[in-house]
Amino acid sequence: MKLISIIVPAFNEEANIASMYKTLVQELEPLPYLYEIMFINDGSSDGTLDEILKLANEHETVKYISLSRNFGKEAAMFAGMKRIKGDAAILMDSDMQHPPTLICEMVKGYEEGFHQVVAKRSRKGDSKLRSALSSLYYKVVNAVTDVSFEDGEGDFRLLSRKAINSILSLSESNRFSKGIYSWIGLSKKTISYENVVRAEGDSKWSLGSLVNYGIDGIISFNMKPLRICFYTGFLVLFLSLLYIAFTFYEIMVRGVIAPGYFTTITAILLLGGIQLISLGVIGEYVGRIYNETKQRPHFLVEMSNVDEYDEP
Repeated sequence: MKLISIIVPAFNEEANIASMYKTLVQELEPLPYLYEIMFINDGSSDGTLDEILKLANEHETVKYISLSRNFGKEAAMFAGMKRIKGDAAILMDSDMQHPPTLICEMVKGYEEGFHQVVAKRSRKGDSKLRSALSSLYYKVVNAVTDVSFEDGEGDFRLLSRKAINSILSLSESNRFSKGIYSWIGLSKKTISYENVVRAEGDSKWSLGSLVNYGIDGIISFNMKPLRICFYTGFLVLFLSLLYIAFTFYEIMVRGVIAPGYFTTITAILLLGGIQLISLGVIGEYVGRIYNETKQRPHFLVEMSNVDEYDEP
């Protein structure tokens, strides 16, 4: 029998671990597959690890990895992928917003031969402002990046072993999974579902975290922001030359005219703003290059009941 692995990153989700496990088992037991449930404790400060250890002591199908600190969801998912043994894996959040009832449909997609079976959520329950901003973001990011993103598609998906190995072969430190899923390609099936409200606890995504995540999406998979800076520089240079030529003509025809305050301030603010934005974009890329050259591990494991998986 083939093995299905469930990867569940958890950060301060003490209230949801037990119910998450119970719901997963209800969906996995009827399937003609063996299964393992891999919880990744991402440096939680509450009783998340204790809840995971209780389950691991009672059920041999429960595997766990406890990271030495909070490395972030991207690193936690990567840690899980490196240690699961399944022929396919399903990535799920531990806050119960990814419905386990979709597992059966995902497995059917896998049996049909798809390497990625993606659950796409609706925007039901989101505020109009958040929905509008999300829609705008995806339009912008698809216009400037080299990979394609779909609004509503996230980490909730089934990956075949081929897809998992393809992702593991990408060793960059600055990981943006949505882009990685798109970059590796492979056949994909999409399943739609209604947005689910969080069962317990509060969201770990603040406005600042979402903004930083959005910037990662734009920067991680293309060089277009640098190209935009390049083109903007030439455009400003061209307009400046036109302005100099116009000013010189005015001097030749009407004589010397004292420069106006508005013109001076406008030029300073415009050029200064463009320069600062360009430096910020360049700084993002330089910072990422700096992080990559250090070649630090993506995560450090404090304790686990499973070793890193080596494909036979």
